[in-house]
Amino acid sequence: MSVSPARPELTASAVAKATRRLVWVLVLLYVVNYLDRVNVGFAALTMNADIGLSTAAYGLGAGLFFIGYFLFEVPSNLILHRVGAQVWMARIMISWGVLASASAFIQGPVSFYLVRFLLGIAEAGFFPGIVLYLTYWFPRARRANIMSLFMLGVPLASVFGAPISTLLIAHGTGFLGFGAGWRTMYFVEGLPAIALGLAAVFLLPSRPAKARWLRPEEAEALTEALDAEDAAQVPHQPGVLRSLLHPRVAALAAVYFGVVFGLYGLGFFLPQIISGLQSQFGVKFSLVEIGLVTAIPYAVGAVVMVLNARHSDRTGERVWHAAVPSFAGAAGVAVALYLNSATLAVAALTVCTAGVLAAIPVVWQFPTAFLGGYGAAAGIALINSFGNLAGFVGPFLTGALNTATGSFRPGMWVIAGFMAAAGVLVLLLGRRARAPE
Repeated sequence: MSVSPARPELTASAVAKATRRLVWVLVLLYVVNYLDRVNVGFAALTMNADIGLSTAAYGLGAGLFFIGYFLFEVPSNLILHRVGAQVWMARIMISWGVLASASAFIQGPVSFYLVRFLLGIAEAGFFPGIVLYLTYWFPRARRANIMSLFMLGVPLASVFGAPISTLLIAHGTGFLGFGAGWRTMYFVEGLPAIALGLAAVFLLPSRPAKARWLRPEEAEALTEALDAEDAAQVPHQPGVLRSLLHPRVAALAAVYFGVVFGLYGLGFFLPQIISGLQSQFGVKFSLVEIGLVTAIPYAVGAVVMVLNARHSDRTGERVWHAAVPSFAGAAGVAVALYLNSATLAVAALTVCTAGVLAAIPVVWQFPTAFLGGYGAAAGIALINSFGNLAGFVGPFLTGALNTATGSFRPGMWVIAGFMAAAGVLVLLLGRRARAPE
């Protein structure tokens, strides 16, 4: 760990306290955030027929979330950098919770599209805001591991959220007066975000100096260590405009697009893909069993993600720790639906999910290596916003290809192509970084 040479013990103590106090809160926030973002994949098992959505129309609506997200991402992160995480995270979570619960009142395709778009606007800035927030608290040599712990929100949302969502869909009809289980699911799963938004004011101090659980000397030592790292790593911090136009920012946006294409291509359609294995292999799953099988790839992916990030931090190597998972994920999703058993297909989908999850925390270590201050806030948000356009393109293409061909195989090949391209771009970025100026 890179620390202030004068007070390494105080810095280490502050980092340990920040890990204990903040990481579990951030994981919980991301569990709720990700579940409210992708529970539409479980709702689709019965919602699509209820409100007359084709697979293509569903893919369009699921992806419209990311258009609103894209439009408001950079302004949201700049505001967070100015006003602090306490106020801005509370605003984000309360507004997204209200809209997530409002999804229970969807009546048809138009209202589905509108709510998904507004939900994207409400959530804009959450993920890049957390990426930026971690730079205020943790030295660079710890960030991939801390980021992987935060990213546990994705697999945990799936491991626990999948059976909860499917149970609510299967048995929630009539609860709270809702006439369909998927409506109950939407309403219930939006409520925790509102409660956590109110709690964030007390649980997320904006900077070490504002943390009551740090001794003043610990807060000062941690701040000095982080400032020293920034001065050494990014001595000339580019401003907002230069950061937005930086070639490496554009390249990393393309890398993240490829990885996120896999994340949401699977996130929105994995329950339907698992359901489709029934006809392909002559097996039978209940709604709850689909949720449990869907959880398997994410449970394995969580372990692989943390181990990969820890090894990356320990060795200081980033390029191969991002590229290899991208290639493995591409291979897994490409072959999944060509295998001769449901077990092997789920195993291949597990490889893909693990690859996606393992790549993301390491990819996010690249932008902070050359960006700082408001430039980091803008650059991180731009990378995330363009990358998350894959959350629109991926579900839309996957749904359209399924509608056109009656199979998920073409969509899986598209996911594989984008993930493989992300791996190639990471290798090219690494080669460029090692080349003499």
